[in-house]
Amino acid sequence: MMRQYELVERVLDYDTKADEALLNRAYVYAMKAHSNQKRASGDPYFSHPLEVAAILTELKLDDATIATALLHDVIEDTEATRAEIDQLFGPEIGALVDGLTKIKRLDLVSKRAEQAENFRKLLIAISSDIRVLLVKLADRLHNMRTLEHVDPDARARISQETLDIYAPLAGRMGMQHLREELEDYGFRWLHPEAYQTVMARLAQLRERNRGIVDEIQAALRNKLAEVNILSEVSGREKKPYAIWRKMQNKQISLEQLSDIYGFRVLLDSVESCYRVLGVVHTTWSTVPGRFKDYISTPKQNGYRSIHTTIVGPRHQRVELQLRTREMHRIAEYGVAAHALYKDIGSGSGSGNGSARATYEKDSGPYMWLRRLVETLLEGNNPEEFLEHTKLELFHDQVFCFSPKGRLIALPRGATPIDFAYAVHTDVGNSTVGALINGRQMPLSTILRNGDEVHVLTASGQTPPAAWERLAVTGRARSAIRRASRDALRRQYSELGRRLLIARFEKAGVEYSDEKLKKALPRLGQRTVEDALAAVGRSELQIVDALRAVAPEAASPEDRAAPYRPKNRHSHAHSQEGWFNLTKVMGLKFRLAGNSADAAVRPGGLPIRGMRNDVPVSFEEGGAVPGDRVVGVLVPGEGIRIFQIHSPRLRDFEKESWIDVTWDIAPERPERFPARLRVTAINEPGSLAQIAQVIGEADGNIDNLRMMRRASDFTEMLLEVEVWDLEHLNRIIAGLRSKPVVGNVERSFD
Repeated sequence: MMRQYELVERVLDYDTKADEALLNRAYVYAMKAHSNQKRASGDPYFSHPLEVAAILTELKLDDATIATALLHDVIEDTEATRAEIDQLFGPEIGALVDGLTKIKRLDLVSKRAEQAENFRKLLIAISSDIRVLLVKLADRLHNMRTLEHVDPDARARISQETLDIYAPLAGRMGMQHLREELEDYGFRWLHPEAYQTVMARLAQLRERNRGIVDEIQAALRNKLAEVNILSEVSGREKKPYAIWRKMQNKQISLEQLSDIYGFRVLLDSVESCYRVLGVVHTTWSTVPGRFKDYISTPKQNGYRSIHTTIVGPRHQRVELQLRTREMHRIAEYGVAAHALYKDIGSGSGSGNGSARATYEKDSGPYMWLRRLVETLLEGNNPEEFLEHTKLELFHDQVFCFSPKGRLIALPRGATPIDFAYAVHTDVGNSTVGALINGRQMPLSTILRNGDEVHVLTASGQTPPAAWERLAVTGRARSAIRRASRDALRRQYSELGRRLLIARFEKAGVEYSDEKLKKALPRLGQRTVEDALAAVGRSELQIVDALRAVAPEAASPEDRAAPYRPKNRHSHAHSQEGWFNLTKVMGLKFRLAGNSADAAVRPGGLPIRGMRNDVPVSFEEGGAVPGDRVVGVLVPGEGIRIFQIHSPRLRDFEKESWIDVTWDIAPERPERFPARLRVTAINEPGSLAQIAQVIGEADGNIDNLRMMRRASDFTEMLLEVEVWDLEHLNRIIAGLRSKPVVGNVERSFD
């Protein structure tokens, strides 16, 4: 285990202004806090934070980050508190340590939900200070190095989490060296057999191609020396996990991989990079489609380099990376390579906030991270957020342009919808179409590298919920969900206002939002819109609103009734069911007995189930245009449509009934559900005759269920789809005319 003075000397070697006293205090405090704790390996627990600190000294990080590494587990695993850390080490280090502390006593239903919630907390902390991420990655790396000491289930879970989240996150932050080591350990522990197989095949290839790396390096050096270009050439073998993942994705064998060997040429200037590219391409044959210029178009994480593949000596395919030494430093260490973290460390452990703020404005990896956190803060479901994060971490990128030449990087598989939301949320919400390279294309079109995308917008547009299935980025999906929720909330608010106007008018009281606002504390609502939406969803009873606003107008029965709290369960259920509608309905509704309705909103309020308005569904038995129908506000479901003769209407108070009328657009006819109870004679072909009648009448059988079967007859329920009541009556008459049919009637049970 590293001694105290050895750690301090490591830091002083690269930062002579480091606060030695701070490092000593953190070392002693952490050692005492963890004094009685052991790791799964049996080693003293303090060896872990000490190794984490040692890893970070290799990245030459500031004294505050090293102190944080020593202290990163004390709040979570000892009796230490955030207040105590703030007092002894300052609020900056206290915030860093707190950002690394898992949320304790989570009241969550699954390990997955706990993982997602802790990841949310971590990312929020990272977005405030990137050093939280650097400590977390070093912490995870040391845990992966010692994972053989934990039980197999935990080993598999931690390895999967590392491959899913932390290794890709290190890559997104440009820390390639750390990413590769995390992937190597994750692959080794999670898929030991595959790891051993790949390693054995690599050893065979290495033996077969003995000397090829030296031969290619020598050929490159000699060629560049001929044209007087100073360079540093190095060769490497592709990492086992990268090989295995490419074999899995492309379904190819190890021998078919073209870039097992990679060579890096480090140069003094950008101009030299392009000169070397010309030399290489005129000396050896290139492999078509294997050229990428990340110098002129850097990756989002700040990575810059030229990639090309040539057919080199021994007819071996060779991948070349051409970059400057500064580009190489950033490629290996990412955000940790930035000069900011070499300049932090004023001797007080306070850091350099202004320098950090300057870095955060750069268009590097922090831009992606901040957008990710914006998505997180807008979402409601941490598990869903975690899935979107994994998607964005794993996707390769395509680079597209706006008409003004703005470069926008998107995940592969992205559509114009993702592009629009990457420009701005308001642009995404108002999108109605897109021009790709000057041609109007569907919004479902997959974008390709170099596409110019011109987003067409219109004011007052609301994104359909179905767009979420077309979007790839978490930013776009989150914005679409939020816009859908807002549109639905506005519709419920409008419905709630109309219900209150009708009820207040019946009680002889004039309704106004101002009156409702004064009663909000008594109703337990924050805003007028909250209260109206709660009424619209039947979470807040109309009588409670009336009694809170105008108690003198409430009837004796209303005044005697107890206050009914909001139905939290129903609300949660409605959140899940809002967008699971299956039918666009041609209906409009008006409030029963409200003579002023037309003046409030002429023509009634349309209900469109698939357009993010109030959810509408049919009660069992269905209804068709021409039927007299009633809408019922069902908590958690929206409006359910009943045929007026349905016996189930008795289960609902009339206060929740809404007059509903048909509003069918002739240019957009649609079918509606109805249920028939048919009694037919048991003889061969009787069911075929019934189906023939319905088919010839242009009806559609949606479902069929045998209810009772005797020796001479069968009773069945037919669920059919028809255009209107006249169409349904023709089908019923046709069925009754058949000798095999004993009886036909509509069923609402």
